[in-house]
Amino acid sequence: MTMIPTRIAAVVRHPLTLPFYLPALLFNIAVGLIKPLLPLYAADFGVPYVVIGIILASDALGTVLGDIPAGFLLRRFRDKQVMVIGLAVVVMSVIMLFFAQTVPMAILFLFIFGVGRALFNVSTHMYLMDTVRLGNRGRAIASFGGIGRIGNTIGPALGGFVATVYNLRAPFLLFGVIGALAIVLIVLLLHSQDKHEHGREGHEFSFKVMLGANSRTLAIAGAGQLFAQMIRAGRNVIIPLYASDVLGLDPQAIGIIVSVSWALDMTLFYPAGWIMDNLGRKYAIVPSFIIQTIGMALVAFSTSFVGLLFAAGLIGLANGISSGTMMTLGADLAPPDSRGDFLGVWRLIGDVGATGAPLVVG
Repeated sequence: MTMIPTRIAAVVRHPLTLPFYLPALLFNIAVGLIKPLLPLYAADFGVPYVVIGIILASDALGTVLGDIPAGFLLRRFRDKQVMVIGLAVVVMSVIMLFFAQTVPMAILFLFIFGVGRALFNVSTHMYLMDTVRLGNRGRAIASFGGIGRIGNTIGPALGGFVATVYNLRAPFLLFGVIGALAIVLIVLLLHSQDKHEHGREGHEFSFKVMLGANSRTLAIAGAGQLFAQMIRAGRNVIIPLYASDVLGLDPQAIGIIVSVSWALDMTLFYPAGWIMDNLGRKYAIVPSFIIQTIGMALVAFSTSFVGLLFAAGLIGLANGISSGTMMTLGADLAPPDSRGDFLGVWRLIGDVGATGAPLVVG
């Protein structure tokens, strides 16, 4: 009976829990608040579907274009500083979205939101790589991935409740409050790493050298990262569309299927980290994507709610096994003299895969 409280106390006492993991959880909850509401927010401008698509795409475009500049910033500033800058940009852009009255303003601030998110994502990746020793890296990064999943589970429900009780834009203000709290925690509690990568001067030159020296790694491992993120993002499109268009399921049934899949996904992040640290990265990556492939194939053969629920649940379990694997692999492969630049490119490859998945599925 005392094991669970003891385990919880150990987690709370962990040096990264309050200064790092808690702000990351708050950030992901905040993003989850508004993510499902963005299509409704865009539609509220009374514009055609094509314009709604442009509005929504501006976030992804900002993230993709912000990845490499984030790596450049990490060459000049500390991880903590770039984290705070990224969060501040995100919070300010979301507050401006609350006040936006025109489509161009919405596009601009969602683009800025994407850039800020890229800064935060790359800098948190870098911080974990700098702080956690290699033997614990898998568990630390998998836990970070699990926190993202938890936030994406809590945020949409909370955002939907706030939007229903108040109005569609109210969650944007709540985002500002939660984001500000995350910034305060990082500023006050997070230990600042020493500035790294002093050896070279001139971003452009060192960036070109990094690309040349790591071209083979980025081509081979980067292809795996690209397709891995495409598979992960593709499930978010394939399962709801198949459920609606092929099986004729109603929104409630689709919601249950998606929720069960994500709930199963969320439960396996710590075992995924343990597997990576104790058995090796490939023992988490290879089984995960083999099982995900089987699950995707089963979707095509599903003829009922139960069949699709089983396939989606299998995909969720498989994806949970690979929690944090791509981030861990990127940290393992990053060269010591240009880690920030490498991680920026690594995140860019993954974000392109996640962004392009709906287009490929379509």
